[in-house]
Amino acid sequence: MMEDVVRQYLATWNATGDERATLLSAHWSPDVTYTDPMAEVSGHEGISSIVDGVQAQFPGSVFTRVGEADAHHRQVRFRWGLGPEGAEPLVIGFDVLVLDESGRIQDVRGFLDKVPA
Repeated sequence: MMEDVVRQYLATWNATGDERATLLSAHWSPDVTYTDPMAEVSGHEGISSIVDGVQAQFPGSVFTRVGEADAHHRQVRFRWGLGPEGAEPLVIGFDVLVLDESGRIQDVRGFLDKVPA
């Protein structure tokens, strides 16, 4: 189950338009909160705006998982990379997702491990 959560989370960051809206509706709580060193947003609109910003800043880049995920109870942590497909990631981060009772993403805490100069 947690593997699917991570897969849908990263798919949301890579998606645009209707595909992203569908992923948000299906896998993210309407009350989701998201906090990382660069942003603090809530709700589907807030998530979508931060994704738009990252996609604009890193055009043509994709999010991929780096290493294994670790999960217990309703939370999962994992590392991700952002960069050109198949290339060394330009950005590497570490996220913790907490799910609501229905298994949707309720809270995201993000950390940045590697950022371009």
